Amino acid sequence: MQFGYYMPTRIFFGQGCVVQNQAEFAKWGKRALIVTGRNSARVSGALQDVCAALDEQNIAWEIFDQIGENPTFAMVEAGGAAGRNFRPDMVVAIGGGSPLDAAKAIAVLTVNEIAAAQLYDGNYAVEPLPILAVPITAGTGSEVTQYSVLTDAERQTKRGFAQASLFAKAAFLDARYTQSLSHAVTVDTAVDALSHCVEGYFAKRATVISDALALEAIRRFGEVCGELDKPEISLAVREVLLYVSMLGGMVIAQTSTTAVHALGYSLTYFHQVPHGRANGLLMGEYLQFHAETAPDKIDCLLAAMQMQSIDEFKQWLDNLFPGKTCLTEQQVEEYAVLAAKTANIANTLRQPDHAELKQLLRKSLIVGGEG
Repeated sequence: MQFGYYMPTRIFFGQGCVVQNQAEFAKWGKRALIVTGRNSARVSGALQDVCAALDEQNIAWEIFDQIGENPTFAMVEAGGAAGRNFRPDMVVAIGGGSPLDAAKAIAVLTVNEIAAAQLYDGNYAVEPLPILAVPITAGTGSEVTQYSVLTDAERQTKRGFAQASLFAKAAFLDARYTQSLSHAVTVDTAVDALSHCVEGYFAKRATVISDALALEAIRRFGEVCGELDKPEISLAVREVLLYVSMLGGMVIAQTSTTAVHALGYSLTYFHQVPHGRANGLLMGEYLQFHAETAPDKIDCLLAAMQMQSIDEFKQWLDNLFPGKTCLTEQQVEEYAVLAAKTANIANTLRQPDHAELKQLLRKSLIVGGEG
């Protein structure tokens, strides 16, 4: 029962929360750099709500909308340059995990003129700008974590850095903003949220508090997981998914992630498999890997999901993601090597060795094709 817990983000959850709580923006200054992608924030209605709230509070704002999927060093360096030119008091992040993670990097680079690669060194000369987050997907949970994950082309992977100062000061969660997402993105991001809860539950850094949050999230996810294969997903279900995503972020803020993320990064980097889908392809075998060493946790997880067995869990994921990524044996070897270099592996409750990492990939994917 020895543990620590730190999650300093003020959360506003519910429909209309941006406008209803607009005074929160004014606490952090008079100039805001809005960091987002090219289209999704506008289509969702989130950008219009944020801009209206800022206008109402007499806060000057400028938009940097050059963040793409899996943000690169170049993207966040460009955002930092835009920030230094505009000189904001705060960064307002609107989007899925990519804009939210990029905004954290930009909050550092706006006040520290360093290369993006130096973000991983920490100990910044100037504290990052305050960050306020408006998620428009229900998956990453980045609005309540201290992590920023960027694509590192030199290392050929996605790589995260963390600072307590990167926790958002406030997060505004309105499920209406997720209604404009495609069905595929809704499913991918929902499974990403589930993977955070599952991996946090099987992390060496797990605590009684993170386990309680993880099981609550998994229980709520289990209540609606049967809705994900329907062509239309209701606002009520989307609200549950957003709640699960937030709890998943709160979990990994304490525990970090494990082998699923470590292996999934290569599927995203080399094969453009969406992040959540990559995790979903691996998660069933990940549970099977823990079946003998953590049977009590497996039983609790399955009960929360309202499932009888790991095989039922695997079948549910197979139904969601019927197309398997095809790898060569050489790729299996290379991706296992890349995964082993991450801290995620050492954080896994049952730590896989090199051979076991390859076996996880082989059992999860199709091996022997052209790649």
